[in-house]
Amino acid sequence: MVRAITGGVPDRLPVTTHHVMQYFLDRTMGGISKRGFLDHFGFDGILWTVPHRGDPDTGEYPDPSQGEVGFLESQRVSTDEWRIKWKELPDPEYRTVRYTFLTPKGTLSMVLQSNEYTAWVSEYLIKDRRDIDIIGEFVTAPKCDVEAVNLAADEVGDWGIVRGHIPCFDIFGQPGTWQDAACLVGIEKLILAAYDDPAWVHQLLGILHRRKVVFIHSLEGARYDILELGGGDASSTVISPKLFEEFVAPYDSELIALAHEAGQRISYHTCGGMMPMLDLIADMNPDAMETFTPPAMGGDTDLREAKNRIGDRVCMIGGFDQFHFLVGCTPEETRAEVRRCFEEAGEGGGFVLCPSDHFFDADLELLSAFADEARRCTYG
Repeated sequence: MVRAITGGVPDRLPVTTHHVMQYFLDRTMGGISKRGFLDHFGFDGILWTVPHRGDPDTGEYPDPSQGEVGFLESQRVSTDEWRIKWKELPDPEYRTVRYTFLTPKGTLSMVLQSNEYTAWVSEYLIKDRRDIDIIGEFVTAPKCDVEAVNLAADEVGDWGIVRGHIPCFDIFGQPGTWQDAACLVGIEKLILAAYDDPAWVHQLLGILHRRKVVFIHSLEGARYDILELGGGDASSTVISPKLFEEFVAPYDSELIALAHEAGQRISYHTCGGMMPMLDLIADMNPDAMETFTPPAMGGDTDLREAKNRIGDRVCMIGGFDQFHFLVGCTPEETRAEVRRCFEEAGEGGGFVLCPSDHFFDADLELLSAFADEARRCTYG
């Protein structure tokens, strides 16, 4: 995978998946570990780790209210001026939790709901435009726990790669700057604000961007193979290329450049449409791009065209339709789809076959066919 990520030609097509969902492991695989799942089906290994640390010299300490670190979370960092409390609320259908952010100049709150599949925001943190002044003054900025990353890298060895992501906002967010803002405001309101009050949107993006810069400056020496940036709220099925150019690229391209200065690689994650802004994303100079979601899944990717346009500039990760070829078809149809992806995007290397983002259901024989056929796709 590292050879493909760096634009080289491996001996065979690398094959993996994005996050392995705990729902699938518990419901279908008897609670097997994520590493056990990858080994069972012959996927190339990925260990996700995002250990954060605070800076005691500036009054930062681990958030005592956090408890178990959840999916896509890391250890939150608190100060006496940025504390989080939470309370579970009664709801007949979903687990519902209100999070309250306590600061010297007021409190902010958000509500998350979740089920066995995923979590979502039901009440956004930013309700008044002045709320960002509180965030800008008091929000903490985690640093990378380099020692913990490197211990993980030692444990992984040659089994697989070590992957993480640029920090999301506390409680709920995404790695990309615009995408993080969408989780705090709501994407509809954020798009309208981009037209009605662009200065306010840039102010918010600047606050979130500075927080991510602090983390990236702390990455030097961390033996990550690749870190994720981006998110679905900057796809072409959500925003226009014009909005991408003004509100996404200026912030995330700088994060990518800083990551490169720190010796790190970046994969830019875009679940949704990509084709109208394919070159805009590549122009930000990430090492890899994902997820290349096909039209049958609600995306728009033409793999062959994408390979022709940007395949010599970045590694392409994804492209496989898990909705139609990991459930409800024959192994032969799964294998044929693997071959199609390889023929359209595999030439010259720089391609990692992967489902287009998460899957929650899959037929076991089709997962086996998917991984096995990919390993049969070799480079002469």
